[in-house]
Amino acid sequence: MLYSLVFKHLLVRVPAETAHHGAFALIRLVERVPALRRPLERLLVPRDPALRTRALGLDLPGPLGLAAGFDKDALAPDALAALGFGFVEIGTVTARPQPGNPKPRLFRLPADRALINRMGFNNHGSTAAAVRLRERSGSAVVGANIGKSKVVNPADAIEDYVASAARLGPVADYLVVNVSSPNTPGLRDLQAVSSLRPLLSAVRRTLDASVPVGGRVPLLVKIAPDLSDEDVDAVADLALELGLDGIIATNTTITRSGLSTPAAEVEALGAGGLSGPPVASRALEVLRRLRGRVGPEMVLVAAGGIMTGDEAYERIRAGATLVQGYTGFIYGGLFWARQVQQRIAERLRADGFASVNEAVGTG
Repeated sequence: MLYSLVFKHLLVRVPAETAHHGAFALIRLVERVPALRRPLERLLVPRDPALRTRALGLDLPGPLGLAAGFDKDALAPDALAALGFGFVEIGTVTARPQPGNPKPRLFRLPADRALINRMGFNNHGSTAAAVRLRERSGSAVVGANIGKSKVVNPADAIEDYVASAARLGPVADYLVVNVSSPNTPGLRDLQAVSSLRPLLSAVRRTLDASVPVGGRVPLLVKIAPDLSDEDVDAVADLALELGLDGIIATNTTITRSGLSTPAAEVEALGAGGLSGPPVASRALEVLRRLRGRVGPEMVLVAAGGIMTGDEAYERIRAGATLVQGYTGFIYGGLFWARQVQQRIAERLRADGFASVNEAVGTG
């Protein structure tokens, strides 16, 4: 309640990216000082046995993770996990450092509890991220989300992704190929199966060559909610064909339908990916379609418009093994992850499930 008041009357007056950097500076301080991190871990990290989740060959304290976009450079993954997330996904990281798009590039739509961003993969590059992951002191489960460098032509995208995979594979718990951001020209074209098959195959070979014999880095692909149903099916079939470990459904949307914010105001903000509740309905549709297509074994990670524990639980019942939030965290504040995890546990017990894995796909 207090955070909602602060957000409504104070934070909305601060440019969104400025507010992000201010809050993240405090989180980075917690990352650097383990004595600050440990009390947060004791208070916020899930310990309910019903929430323990087995996915991607990993044991997680809870099914809710932080989606890529918040910590682009692996600056504070363990501090973020200490806030109650079962896992943290860093990135999107590119092979080459890049500044991203011109500012302003991040906007709030408070009436819709949504965000529009056209950040453009601003990050320090995969070499720097790999160094940080290798040197961190914590033990949180951390995935790495990789994308195409803006200056690289689509014809050279595979080499670009492979460079990041080689650097991050040995230090990440899983890897995500992001071909679904709307903010890098030509990136979404890589979702076409004819382009996606050689890309994912090359990244898989790179990961297998970059880790010790007998080790395996799980590989996932993140897709857009704007794909047609037929294209969703095609990606699902390709994931099965290649033996991918999972699919993240979904990224942000380029549509602007059904918003409470006046259309003229939205148009004035310009291009970018829309996240939050406006994407929730389509993200859920895509999730259900994927689960029906890939069967019960593949890990599906639900993202897009998850703001409450009840919504997270709905995604689990619809077929998600794991769920991710970003916009919900921005609007929900410090205790958001703990609140969502606690509500999932309550719903599990109310429905007679002893674990998250028991509930997956039962809706």
